[in-house]
Amino acid sequence: MVLNPVISKLSGKLVVLASASPRRLEILRNAGLRFEVVPSWFKETLDKRLFKSPQEYAVETAKQKALEVARRMPFKHLKTPDIVIGADTIVTVDGLILEKPVDKDDAYRMLSRLSGKEHSVFTGVAIVLCHEKENEEIDYQLIDFYEETKVKFADLSEDMLWEYINSGEPMDKAGGYGIQALGGMLVEFVHGDFLNVVGFPLNHFCKQLDLIYNRCPFSSDEESASVELHHNSSHTTLIERQLIEFNVTEHEDSEPKKEDLQQIIQLMDGFKASKALFTASKMGVFDLLQRKPGLDAAQVAQEIKAAVKGTEGLLGACVSLGLLQIYKNTDLATRYLWSDSPFSLHGYIQHCNETLWPLFSHLESAVREGTNQHERAFGKKANDLFQDTYYNNQSVKLRFMNAMHSIAKVTGKAVATAFDLSSYKTACDLGGCTGAIAYELTKAHPEMSVTVFDLPEVVEMSEHFHPSHTDNRVSFVAGDFFKDELPKADLYILARILHDWPDEKVHILLKKIGDACTPGCGVLLSEILLNEDRSGPSRGLLQALSMSDGKQRSAAEYSTLLKSHGFITAEIRHTDNLLDAMLCEFDKKSLSFFFFFMMKY
Repeated sequence: MVLNPVISKLSGKLVVLASASPRRLEILRNAGLRFEVVPSWFKETLDKRLFKSPQEYAVETAKQKALEVARRMPFKHLKTPDIVIGADTIVTVDGLILEKPVDKDDAYRMLSRLSGKEHSVFTGVAIVLCHEKENEEIDYQLIDFYEETKVKFADLSEDMLWEYINSGEPMDKAGGYGIQALGGMLVEFVHGDFLNVVGFPLNHFCKQLDLIYNRCPFSSDEESASVELHHNSSHTTLIERQLIEFNVTEHEDSEPKKEDLQQIIQLMDGFKASKALFTASKMGVFDLLQRKPGLDAAQVAQEIKAAVKGTEGLLGACVSLGLLQIYKNTDLATRYLWSDSPFSLHGYIQHCNETLWPLFSHLESAVREGTNQHERAFGKKANDLFQDTYYNNQSVKLRFMNAMHSIAKVTGKAVATAFDLSSYKTACDLGGCTGAIAYELTKAHPEMSVTVFDLPEVVEMSEHFHPSHTDNRVSFVAGDFFKDELPKADLYILARILHDWPDEKVHILLKKIGDACTPGCGVLLSEILLNEDRSGPSRGLLQALSMSDGKQRSAAEYSTLLKSHGFITAEIRHTDNLLDAMLCEFDKKSLSFFFFFMMKY
């Protein structure tokens, strides 16, 4: 098996290697592959203990490296690759994963452990195929696999160990040695792919390319490779159909695939994981362990006033979900679950627990009736989503504002920096709640001032959320954007607004904005933008199940909606954050043309 049968299929394609490893570059270039090098920014901080096997860890790291580059290039490099290749090589011995040594002493510990023993070298490889769609969206198709090679070291003397370490070669090598150079003198034998130990399993990689482009079947020993398809379109590509057909014909009589079962089980257990997260957050577990890391279960139980048995179960569940180590916060928990973190989602988690969880417990009724289940969940009817649900009680209002503030803090920078807004000097954030996005806008655009326009009961509470150094370019005005005159501005911000309201109210609001605009004004819309075929993202479609009076829309649907009020879509950005963004410019002529067109047809 050589690369030649598929090299012609790659001609003219932008192939990217998501690695700066000189060994991988050399292997692929010697094979005749032409590619660009874009090192991944993915921080290799995955918790090894969360993976059942070393190869799963290597494959996941390779996947994250490749996907990070594939998603970054269209925005940072202004070009979309056709193929991105990611790889991660690890050495394992006695159940321990050895990566690159941090210093000479670490190298000595690694090489001493390998001395006189057989060990395994695993390389996880991920191939991401990128398919551009007409609406500027990109489909990502992911194929991943791993290769294992057995290596036996000779018994190494202290002199030989330190001579090799002092050469400097071990310091950037997985396991602390390079088999292709001086490290070869340490090795008695190799069983398997030699290039895999160097850093890239060329033979296995070629077989995968052959499968993708020529449909050459795997031999039986290749069945461990996994194929995952990530796409937004309901129409599969030719490559996807070939891979699916191959899997069906080859494995129709085999046992259920472990990956498929795991996916289904994760979905079935998803509500348990959510409630464990909600409960730990509500009971202050993450805040406690941020203040006092290292407590045992009994001490945590005493602090949160809970039973030891129940606390042990909750802590164990949080450890399994990657939120805790025994017992302290993981980086993930510190960043998003500790309530004092700048990007804490604690407020939104409480909103999910107290409001969304009861609503979704009546999902079957919501689906059968097509209506919001507020009355069943809370025992009272809500005619107005905000006045009746969120703002009729001080504690509920504060909890809802905390939820909106936490989402805005996480998404604000991505929304504020999605476009060049330098031509807009004044902005009005309609329904801007605590002003989190407004502050991000003034940080990103120093010449801009922003007015936050929201209900009086929101504005009076907003001071509780102001940053310590208040920006005088952000001001708050109380009013109802359906009834009151809107503040004048060059740019109107609609962040998580339109999806909440029925069409008639959306048109009322957009007409008021259009009436306040002059040519050159704009609208910055921030919502979860659905795929045009409504196949995802799941977060937006799951949110729609709350059966509010509003609805989730695609970028094209929002564009049509805004165009009917004189706003022409200028740019669309999928931010890879919780919210996407659209920038629309006001054009009175297009509004006149739209109404002329509608009247004519």
